Amino acid sequence: MENWYADNGDGTYTNPILYTDYSDPDAIRVGDDFFMTASSFCNTPGLPILHSKDLVNWEIIGYGLQNIPYESYALPRHGCGVWAPAIRYYNGEFVIFFPMPDEGIFMIKTKDPWGDWSEPVPVFEGAGWIDPCPFIDDDGKAYMVNAFARSRIGFKSVLQIVELSDDLTRIIGEPVRVFDGNINGNETIEGPKLYKRNGWYYIFAPAGGVKQGWQTVLRSRNIYGSYEFRNVMEQKDTPVNGPHQGAWVDTPAGEDWFIHFQDVYAAGRIVHLQPLRWADDWPVIGKALPGEICGKPVGTWSKPKVRGTDPADKEGDNNSEGAMGQTIFAPDTSDDFDGELLGLQWQWNANYRREWIRTDSKNSSVILNSIPAEASISDQPNLLLQKWPMPEFRAVTKLNISGLKEGDETGIVNMGVRYAALSVYFENGKFGLRKISGEQVFNGEIASAKDEVKCVVQDLKACGLGTDIWFKYSVTSVTSIENDSTGKYIFPIPREIVTLSYSLDGHNFIPVLDFEAKAGRWVGVKCGMYIRYTFGKEGGEVSSDYFVFE
Repeated sequence: MENWYADNGDGTYTNPILYTDYSDPDAIRVGDDFFMTASSFCNTPGLPILHSKDLVNWEIIGYGLQNIPYESYALPRHGCGVWAPAIRYYNGEFVIFFPMPDEGIFMIKTKDPWGDWSEPVPVFEGAGWIDPCPFIDDDGKAYMVNAFARSRIGFKSVLQIVELSDDLTRIIGEPVRVFDGNINGNETIEGPKLYKRNGWYYIFAPAGGVKQGWQTVLRSRNIYGSYEFRNVMEQKDTPVNGPHQGAWVDTPAGEDWFIHFQDVYAAGRIVHLQPLRWADDWPVIGKALPGEICGKPVGTWSKPKVRGTDPADKEGDNNSEGAMGQTIFAPDTSDDFDGELLGLQWQWNANYRREWIRTDSKNSSVILNSIPAEASISDQPNLLLQKWPMPEFRAVTKLNISGLKEGDETGIVNMGVRYAALSVYFENGKFGLRKISGEQVFNGEIASAKDEVKCVVQDLKACGLGTDIWFKYSVTSVTSIENDSTGKYIFPIPREIVTLSYSLDGHNFIPVLDFEAKAGRWVGVKCGMYIRYTFGKEGGEVSSDYFVFE
């Protein structure tokens, strides 16, 4: 199996709906279509756009941001960049607000989510404002709710609302602080989403921290408060630690659902779908007994009903006909490089440059051009990466190295706080094999790293190397049961062992590196390939026929 499929094919689904690092998801419905976006940090293209017809089967259809609008992102700035976005639909246009904690809050828009998005417009310029969500009231007035990053502004756990211009491009009012989680047991409240229902203003926001927290909902008859609040979903006795921020979505059939993420350490922040019901104008999320005001995450559940309300409709064929033959799918993973463009599953380690890559659809290959090496492989901008798609998997790529020049190295890479690469290098007319490893150290928001480089094989030609070499990236899951840092919950802690191997014939793989994976800065581990040159005036190239998950 090359992917994680949440749809069970019998009218039910099993969480997570995406075992993939789509951190801080937000989603909307427009007609019969659902759209989701998520954080992308310093990776590009940024702001992934996903589409679904049933809230369970999702595909990537594009990105809202091709590059991050600052030159400083020419190199990776781990943990910085594009944080938690919000997507909305107003007057025939899709709108995304996204924060950059060091630079400000920005807006992009489009009439076609499968097409191009506008260039980012700064709604607010300055550090510390995060997690913005726009809202247009019944009278046409526009507002934004947002949170704060203590690392940039000196405080957190506070939510504010400010009025916006009609076109959503600038602030026109004075910010009003509407909630202070520091004084009412909701420390680290963040990721707010603003809605209106039955005359009530609602702010859905997680509190308590990513792994140990809960879902809080605030409500008020006035947009500026005062707001009352309650917890509407907690982990309780489930393995879903800290059910964190997300989105309330309804269906054409009148059902309500909640999308949120769970942090599973190395694999990142995976996406869950919870049923939502209303009781006394309060939402209750997840599974709850009659009279309970706070639910818990569900495991397997009936799929959303998204078509009509005819009682003759069956649970399994209202939406995606899961039990009736509709294709079950998930975001792409494997790529045989037979198109004119890279698959949408790929991202770069920093702002993309056109000269890094070209495709050869005639020969079904992708060609990566070598660029100068950075001091650390973790700071190499042209790492071609994708997210982990499931708890355990193997990925194999075939590289043609006949285009390497003196000083080039190319291979597979593991990108996280704990990073590693296995590469073939060309020096003094010989091809050798080396392994690279290290761990990022953060001083505030600045990451530093020092590579440990060891030669594995000095002369691959003597071992039978031709023009091709194969690399394998394997992930094996090992789970331990531990208390969280508060001692309140006991839940499974996933641990993943990564193995990097190579082969000279495509069949017999020799393992070289084994290590326990460690997530990146706010992101899950990614895997992929790269080429760079460590000396000389120019580098060569490497071509790949495929990058296949199994």
